[in-house]
Amino acid sequence: MNKADSERLGTAMQNLGLHETSDPENSDVIVLNSCVVRQSAEDKVSGMINSLKRIKRTHPDRVLALMGCMVGPQLNPLKDKFPHIDVFMRPQQYEPLIDLIAERSDIDIEGCLVDLTPTAPSVTSYVPVIHGCDEFCSFCIIPYRRGRQVSRPIQEIVREVTLLVGRGVKEITLLGQTVDAYGQDLADKPDLADLMQSVHDIKGLHRIRFLTSHPNYMTSRIIRAIADLPKVCEHILLPFQAGDDQVLVNMRRSYKTYQYRDLIEEIRATVPNVSISTDVIVGFPQESQEQFEASLSMLRDLQFDKVHAAAYSPRRGTIAYRKIPDDVSYEAKKARLKAIEQLQETISTEINARLIGKTQEILVEGRSKGMWQGRTRNDKIVSVSSSTDLLGQMVNVNIETSGPWSLRGSLIQ
Repeated sequence: MNKADSERLGTAMQNLGLHETSDPENSDVIVLNSCVVRQSAEDKVSGMINSLKRIKRTHPDRVLALMGCMVGPQLNPLKDKFPHIDVFMRPQQYEPLIDLIAERSDIDIEGCLVDLTPTAPSVTSYVPVIHGCDEFCSFCIIPYRRGRQVSRPIQEIVREVTLLVGRGVKEITLLGQTVDAYGQDLADKPDLADLMQSVHDIKGLHRIRFLTSHPNYMTSRIIRAIADLPKVCEHILLPFQAGDDQVLVNMRRSYKTYQYRDLIEEIRATVPNVSISTDVIVGFPQESQEQFEASLSMLRDLQFDKVHAAAYSPRRGTIAYRKIPDDVSYEAKKARLKAIEQLQETISTEINARLIGKTQEILVEGRSKGMWQGRTRNDKIVSVSSSTDLLGQMVNVNIETSGPWSLRGSLIQ
């Protein structure tokens, strides 16, 4: 989501006549887009902000801006903490910076914020379709920073994707904190299946992905659309967060483990060759060793393709921070996280090894370590050697070697 926001702010500044540079020392405007999903992320952002003091001291005319989830509705604490920052912007609220640039440069900004579709996107692009979140999980700060759920109209999204395809995009990812809740706040109540169908009809678009989903909103209708629409990739990120019902209650995740298991069973029965990823938090307050073992059992039983695991980090302002003492030791969190990672490495290795000798279609997105890289429809990274420029091409690869996190193969001419 932050990447998508940065691209759109970049487009707005290009409309004002600025051009992008990666060198802060020689920039007129420096924008830091912040993620605070965990305390370590916020600490990293704070460190970067403080490192910019030197530039502001030697070049007071430089514009320093902070955007993203670190910027909440109350700005005074941030202004007191970081007085050298000129502009604070909440997610998707670009006007404060654009207005300041226009004022200092004496530029008429009329029309600059009308169309923020990236002008030079890569072959894959992120398209935000629903902003904010209504779930208020006890561990999560996002609803307080990005606000309540607000869906964009289907016609607006179709127009943006059409523009992106015209600019060379072949794959789009529909984005939302709870993407499968799309449309519930709109007058005619369309859902994610309706949106995927509308985007699917755009000529020149090859693939459609979506993330992140929530178990509460993943309906049979959406699952059937994934199976029926050829452009929709067979990959779902569906966090379960904990394998114990009481921990889920403490997290304010309003489903039970048996319901999540039933949902995974329905997805696999409906969508052939689907891959499923998940998120899990270890060391949540009051989580016992036995409750943690239940999360391990979920991983063993459900055999996810990927697992994004994290140790619980208290976030000031969340329900858990206010009401549940962080009573699981650092050592226990570290040990539990290691156990999750070791188990999933074994599972991912076994799953990926099944692809050796098989042909996989990938969309080549770029180069890494001298090899072309792309992803399969199941979101698996594949590397392939070729002296030909493959960027943006759909190619078939014979998988020859595999590991837990990626695959490697040879190009099928």
